[in-house]
Amino acid sequence: MTAENQLHAPLAERLRPRTLAEVIGQAHLLGPGKPLAMAFQSGQLHSMILWGPPGVGKTTLARLMADAFAADFIAISAVFSGIKEIREAVARAEVTRARSGRRTILFVDEVHRFNKAQQDAFLPYVEGGLLTFVGATTENPSFEVNSALLSRASVYVLHPLSADEMAQLFERACRQALPGLSFDDDARLRLIGLADGDARRLLNLIEQIGTATQTAGVERVDGAFVDQTLAQNLRRFDKGGDAFHDQISALHKAVRGSSPDAALYWFCRMLDGGADPRYLARRIVRMAWEDVGLADPRAARIALDAAETFERLGSPEGELALAEAVLYLAMAAKSNAGYLAYNAARSFIGGDGSRPVPFHLRNAPTRLMKSLGYGKDYRYAHDEADAYAAGEAYFPEGMPAVEWYRPVARGLEIRIGEKLAHLRELDRQARQKKD
Repeated sequence: MTAENQLHAPLAERLRPRTLAEVIGQAHLLGPGKPLAMAFQSGQLHSMILWGPPGVGKTTLARLMADAFAADFIAISAVFSGIKEIREAVARAEVTRARSGRRTILFVDEVHRFNKAQQDAFLPYVEGGLLTFVGATTENPSFEVNSALLSRASVYVLHPLSADEMAQLFERACRQALPGLSFDDDARLRLIGLADGDARRLLNLIEQIGTATQTAGVERVDGAFVDQTLAQNLRRFDKGGDAFHDQISALHKAVRGSSPDAALYWFCRMLDGGADPRYLARRIVRMAWEDVGLADPRAARIALDAAETFERLGSPEGELALAEAVLYLAMAAKSNAGYLAYNAARSFIGGDGSRPVPFHLRNAPTRLMKSLGYGKDYRYAHDEADAYAAGEAYFPEGMPAVEWYRPVARGLEIRIGEKLAHLRELDRQARQKKD
């Protein structure tokens, strides 16, 4: 980059680390004796996938590798590239190796957006050593990257920068780019919070503030100035991506674990990140049936009422109803007995044959059906003592004995379990009389 281009480049590009020592964060990979630090020291270049959220240094590390190993660096984005760009990269790598013997690093940003055919296109060249593949992805490579490519590359997980690391980057940016400007603690904390562990976002926010202070003639930035200058930024949240699934998983587990404050935290995190409240409403209803179940049947009704309330009131008023449903579910008695019973029955039926309905349980609306024995000897439960036909069989003949539903000793299922035990005892006594 020329000096003039450097001057007009975005702050994030101007402050991009030029050496490994300048990198902030990722100590679990770059610290002494850690995997990437060892790779740099060994001089042994290898293919890898860098998996992490935006703004944590994936592109920077790839560029530093090219510099450290004196390799030619080719960068393509899977968003804008296809087979044509891959072939061009291969051709350039072949020319580079023929002329200078230098290796080539092919950096593929957002590699998860390549389809299987595109990922397969550079496999032979990675395997043959012409290209050293470095892929960057925000999505779980286990699901988004071909197994053949995964087997040829090491996967390194990059983390969002911590608050202390963001503060370190903040001070570096102010010192190098905005030396005449000062920030109070409130402004600093607000900017770091808005950046949400994303180094590039923090630098972009600082740059926006710097431009605004020049226009306003401000030399000291406080929290109010930050609020006035910056549009409300959403937290890190990729709808449908890993952060999305991780957060809904955390919400569900907090409800299941009877932690109301944690459940409320994750619920509000998802709202703050832009999650559709209707999606959250559907998941809350699911939680009521899966994890509370018949231990507290009111939970499902409360969840459904909350979803209906949101539909009537909209956002933000309706979100309170969803929040209170989350709190109720978190504190309700828990049972997954119904969920387990349903799954067990589905699993059994999926692997079992089509057993015929016993004759006494069949409907007999016609004379022919009655003559064939349909409905014969059926016992009408309401005509029996306590409206229960003790000893009656309702499964197909030859069906092995099953007890899929096993109520837990919590909430209403305590009573359900007591009744079920009583009914089974009546069945046992009735069968003894037959024998």
